Amino acid sequence: MANFNYIDLGLKDYKECWDYQEEMLKEVSDDKRATKKPSAKNHFLLVEHPHVYTLGKSGDEKNLLAAGDFLKKIEATFYKINRGGDITYHGPGQIVGYPIIDLEYYKIGVREYIEKMEKAIIATIAEYGLTGGLKEGATGVWLDADHKVRARKICAIGVRVSRYVTMHGFAMNVNTDMRYFNYINPCGFATYGVTSIQQELGHEIPMNDVKAILKEKFNSIF
Repeated sequence: MANFNYIDLGLKDYKECWDYQEEMLKEVSDDKRATKKPSAKNHFLLVEHPHVYTLGKSGDEKNLLAAGDFLKKIEATFYKINRGGDITYHGPGQIVGYPIIDLEYYKIGVREYIEKMEKAIIATIAEYGLTGGLKEGATGVWLDADHKVRARKICAIGVRVSRYVTMHGFAMNVNTDMRYFNYINPCGFATYGVTSIQQELGHEIPMNDVKAILKEKFNSIF
């Protein structure tokens, strides 16, 4: 199967990117309807967002700990969106990936899709000497996942699937300003921390290097 069609959007407003995803989802869905077979249009957006908090459809707004005026002060916006999961933060220094693909083309279901995404993230951070793992009862990729105190999330995952076509995706902390996580209970967890590759290694990481590794791992695992 063909590798993903990666589109690097650089730094892009969250709402603009959400609208763009919806357009692409419609394109893939229309292609399926027209051809009456799985679509090979397999887009994969890579992007950084200005500071923004997003709340999934099953999330609790109480997990946003910052009020409207304070959001303005820290130059952040807030959106309720149509993915699964609870609240998360996006911002500069974080690689956000939005695969817009037809799962029927890859012959996988939603659970396997998320598992493959998690494997690709784990393989990516392994290139930096970090051991990622999965936490029972939670999506995403964690470090020290089974430890009651030290468990910390390095990558959040939340997707929406419509007629087997995906949107939304993952947010991996590379050089993220971790202070912004102080204003939420990340993904609804009040007791666990978050981290980034930079925080773990003690120095900044070239974003383009991480993106290149990500592409290689996703192409390999899918």
